[in-house]
Amino acid sequence: MPSKDRQRVLARAKLERQMARRAASARRRRQMQAAIGAVVALVAVVAGTAFLVTKFGDDDKKKDTDTAAPADPSATPTPTPTPSVSLAPGSCAYNKAPAGGAKPKDVGVPPKTNVVHTGTQAATIKTNKGTVEVQLDLAKAPCTSNSFSFLAGKKFFDGTQCHRLVTSGIFVLQCGDPSATGMGGPGYQFGTENLPTGKKPTYPAGTLAMARSQDPGSNGSQFFIVYKDTELPADYTIFGKVTKGLDVVTTIAAGGITGEQQPGSGDGKPKTEVKLEKVTVSAPKA
Repeated sequence: MPSKDRQRVLARAKLERQMARRAASARRRRQMQAAIGAVVALVAVVAGTAFLVTKFGDDDKKKDTDTAAPADPSATPTPTPTPSVSLAPGSCAYNKAPAGGAKPKDVGVPPKTNVVHTGTQAATIKTNKGTVEVQLDLAKAPCTSNSFSFLAGKKFFDGTQCHRLVTSGIFVLQCGDPSATGMGGPGYQFGTENLPTGKKPTYPAGTLAMARSQDPGSNGSQFFIVYKDTELPADYTIFGKVTKGLDVVTTIAAGGITGEQQPGSGDGKPKTEVKLEKVTVSAPKA
C-alpha cells in the first residue's frame, strides 16, 4: 500500500477511535445525569412528605396535643380504632391522655353512651375578630362532635387563643388549646373518624377538622379551620363545615404570621391575635 494511502487509513482509524471514545463518554455523562435526576426527584418527594409530616405529624407530637413520644424510639403506638366503626352506634371511647405537654384543663369526660349519631348540630364560634358559624356532622363524626359539644358546654374554649396559622402549602387556622402552646388539651383523647380517604382535595375550604399527633388515638380539643383548599394526608377527622364567616378566617390569614417555626415555612402564630370569646352549640337536628 502506498505511503499516502496508509496514512489515510491510519488517520481514519484514529478518527474512528476518537469518535468512539467521545460517544462512550457522552453515554456515561447521560447515565450520570439520569442517575442524579432520579436522586433529586427522590429527595424532592421525601422532602414533600417530610413537610406534611412536620406540619401535622411529628411537629404535632411536640406541640399539637398532649401525646408524649414513646419511650422507645423504635416502638410504634398501637393505632386506636375509629370509634364510630369499632363501637356500637351511640357509643364512644374517651381515654385518659398520657402525661406530657401542658397541664390539661380538666373538665371531665364526655358521655360515652347514648351519643347522638344522626343528623347535624349547629355551633357558633364567636371570636374577637368576628363570628364563625359551623355545622357539626353527627352522622359521620358522632364521637368528635359529641366531644366538641361537651367541651363547649363546659366553656372549655371560652377565652382561649388560636395559637397556629399556616399560610404556605396548607391553609389552616388552629385553635382549641387552653395553654396556647400547641401542647394543651382536655385530659382525655379519642380516635379518628370520617377520614377523607380518596377525596380531592382532602380538606376543602370551610372544613372543620381535628388536629392530633401521629397516633390516631390522640384527638383532644385542638381543631383547625381550613380557609383554602388544602391537600393533607387523609389522617385528620372531619367533623363539620363552616356555614358562615369563613371570610373572618381568611382576613386573619391575610394578616400573616409571626415567630415562624422555620424561615419561609409560613407556619407560626397569627400576627392578628385571635381569641375564642364564646363557643356555643345548639340542640341536634335530625
